[in-house]
Amino acid sequence: MVILRCGDVEVPAGLPGTVVSLPAIPGRRDLSLLDAAAAELLPEDPTPSLDDIARQPDVEHLTTPALAPQAPYLPEPLRVVVVGTDAALSAVLTRMMRGDYLWAEVAFVPVGESVAARNWGLDEPWSTALGGTVRPVPLIRTDLGIAVAGSATITNWEPGEITAEIIVNDHVLLRHEGREDVLFDGVFGARLVPMLDAPGIAAVQMREPENLELTFRQRLAHRFSGSTPLDPSSLATGRAVQAGGPALAVTVDGVRHRRPLERSTFYRHLRDLQIVRP
Repeated sequence: MVILRCGDVEVPAGLPGTVVSLPAIPGRRDLSLLDAAAAELLPEDPTPSLDDIARQPDVEHLTTPALAPQAPYLPEPLRVVVVGTDAALSAVLTRMMRGDYLWAEVAFVPVGESVAARNWGLDEPWSTALGGTVRPVPLIRTDLGIAVAGSATITNWEPGEITAEIIVNDHVLLRHEGREDVLFDGVFGARLVPMLDAPGIAAVQMREPENLELTFRQRLAHRFSGSTPLDPSSLATGRAVQAGGPALAVTVDGVRHRRPLERSTFYRHLRDLQIVRP
């Protein structure tokens, strides 16, 4: 068991395993210890590679999430406990995905507000992390190789309504040209979360910007407008979400991509996440 203390957070005394203190959002070098631990336990992976899986004629690997096929070949399990924010968890999952050792068990103890913890029902995170069992879920990633822990958004790079087309599988979630001076109750993008089962992604339209700042008059109008942050009637599920537009802002677990994008894709990874949850 490796317990990753991400940022200035407290952990109980006397925990089993190794406690490692890392930055609030750890980087690749910070997580090299996980690479080493995985390589020591499984120097060679005898199961089908990602290329092998991609070449399979069926889509069995994209149905109900499954336990890692590497488990029988491990001398002992490797459990990684992440103590931190959703952004910290995203960084750890991204490193594990890129290193291709998602067979490792992942437990999460959230610090602050956490969409991932709500998604997974982590009401007693420490007891679950230390004594819980694995229940696999789909792992959702971007085409830039970033894993989504709790949620992600696709919005306009500049403040205001979005100009874009966003498609979930073959369903058009939105096709919109942004209007000027629309502060709320408009079309501001899409919010997506990983599902617990196939197909993998649930997405809805955003009716308000992510950080809504209004004057007193605007707040009064907003109060009586009946506007809601998300449009539940737009809910769509699928294995992939594709977005295109002149200047898109892609934010994963609160971390915004450093530059605007013209295209972005989220999709279910070929390997499932071995998450410890109730």
